[in-house]
Amino acid sequence: MANRVTVSIAQQRIPPSQVNCFACQHWGEPDWNVLSDDEVRLLDRSKACRKYLPGEYIFHEDDPCRGVYCVASGLVGIRKTGADGNSVLLPRLASAGDTLGYRPFLAGECHRGSSEIMEPAVICFIRGSAVKELLCHNPVLGLRLLARVAKDLGQAEEHFFQSITFSARARLAHLLLVLKDRDGEVADDCTLSIELPLSRKDVAALIGARPKSTSRAIRQLKEDSVAYFSGQTVHINAVKNLGGELGDDDHI
Repeated sequence: MANRVTVSIAQQRIPPSQVNCFACQHWGEPDWNVLSDDEVRLLDRSKACRKYLPGEYIFHEDDPCRGVYCVASGLVGIRKTGADGNSVLLPRLASAGDTLGYRPFLAGECHRGSSEIMEPAVICFIRGSAVKELLCHNPVLGLRLLARVAKDLGQAEEHFFQSITFSARARLAHLLLVLKDRDGEVADDCTLSIELPLSRKDVAALIGARPKSTSRAIRQLKEDSVAYFSGQTVHINAVKNLGGELGDDDHI
């Protein structure tokens, strides 16, 4: 199991008035925007929001699932512990507007992974009793969450397909394409820089490759002038070359 991090002074509760669902810039996300004004007020009354720092955890593997979590800001990764006691980062990162914990909540199970803060975040916890009340009064919300579960399953299948058909180099290029819109910055000379919110070990876990294979892929991309890694920063001369790694410019 991932090491438990004691709640620090930085992980403080935020007054509800500072994190209002009506004012949330991510309220248009499809999970919750089907609620009526009265239901949103119930949501506001039933949530508790906190600030988290990188390395802290929202919940841990095998913890009881007592509700769901909305990511107001920041980046969250899900870790799973293997039989050898080591944890790996699963191929899903949650960012602002995403909901966490809905699958075990709907299934009545404990959390199957640990949620680690990758970047400073604000997370809102919605207690289970309120979620159940909302689901009873608004079945469309249940359908939205069910659709989200189905989408996650499809993404898991796609990741499995990539792991057995794509090379580590192609999987790394695909990850960079996923991260470029969120963490990329285009310079005046049209080159792209991406600040990775992940360690090299976590990058390897996300693409389903061994660290040695990931290092080899990084070296190959540099040798072919596709991408150059410098610490946590990736420099890319031409984004279209990343799409070319997948044999499909539509990924750009």
